[in-house]
Amino acid sequence: MNEIKNMPKITFGIIVLNGEPFVRYCLRSIYSFAHEIIVVEGGHEDTKSVCTPDGHSIDGTLETLYKFKAEEDPENKLTIVTRNSFWPKKDELGRDRTPQSRAYAELATGDYLWQIDIDEFYKREDMVTIIEMLKNDPTITAISFKQKSFWGGINYISESYYLMNNKGGWNRIFKWGKGYQYLTHEPPTILNENGINLHEINWIPGEKMQKKNIYMYHYCLLFPRQVQQKVTLYKEEKPDVFSGMVEWAEKNYFQIENPFKVHNVYRYTSWLERYNGAQPQQVINMMQDINSGKIDIELRKTDDIEKLLLSKKYNFKTTLLKLEYPFYKLPKLSRIKNIPNRIRKIIRKMTKK
Repeated sequence: MNEIKNMPKITFGIIVLNGEPFVRYCLRSIYSFAHEIIVVEGGHEDTKSVCTPDGHSIDGTLETLYKFKAEEDPENKLTIVTRNSFWPKKDELGRDRTPQSRAYAELATGDYLWQIDIDEFYKREDMVTIIEMLKNDPTITAISFKQKSFWGGINYISESYYLMNNKGGWNRIFKWGKGYQYLTHEPPTILNENGINLHEINWIPGEKMQKKNIYMYHYCLLFPRQVQQKVTLYKEEKPDVFSGMVEWAEKNYFQIENPFKVHNVYRYTSWLERYNGAQPQQVINMMQDINSGKIDIELRKTDDIEKLLLSKKYNFKTTLLKLEYPFYKLPKLSRIKNIPNRIRKIIRKMTKK
């Protein structure tokens, strides 16, 4: 049941390939807030190793979508968009994955377009707050979020200079209307009917949402099968950027060889932290179904994570890395007498494997 009277119409747009076991839980988490949910299923040419011969998911994602449509969509909100061939990887200007995003954008009829990954969740009370914001201030044109990136279990997150350094956060919510254009997928960029980027009008960046304690909860590194498929896809999709992705997973996800390179954007320093905060309810439901045997998926063992997080030495080093971060962001010329640089060298030495 909706908590908001006269709420604006929200179109949720999702691209998914091999999204199990998240699919039904993600859809349930957004259903009551949705005017419509448009899911674009399947892979593009560079994802063939994790697709069926005709470009579909190999883990039952499409079947789950149709099952949800038949059994859990009484208001006919869900539209499933797919094709019996691979999606084009690039648009006419060579922009990666934009054709799939445009596939849901072109069908959207809501007042706002909320892009969401299948392994991405928000706390229900936060969604109420967000939609109240949109209702009370129709001049808002875009909202972004900082994220909590879960790693190996719902009680652990990976922190990273990459995540910390993403100024503005991840673009997710956009005003939508006649004549609006979905321009790029990476990063998500939308132009209004006058060709103006919505982030140049009244954009609420992730830092402002963070002050309200509102985050994107991203379960992108939760399950071993999920990570194995993800790193294979990334390596094949962007070999120039992620050529070492499979090796990273073998050394620093399935085991922890370097505890300061745990995030999958492995060029940046990262580390693990314990998470004791609240979880979105549908994530709790999913984990209960896994633990009861209702869903069959391998969980990552957490003994090595616990050992690491109980280490005073590791916690001390991660504290040093957080202290280093403000200096990490500064250009070299602004570092007074190079003192921060010397501090960084000391920290680097201490945090070397």
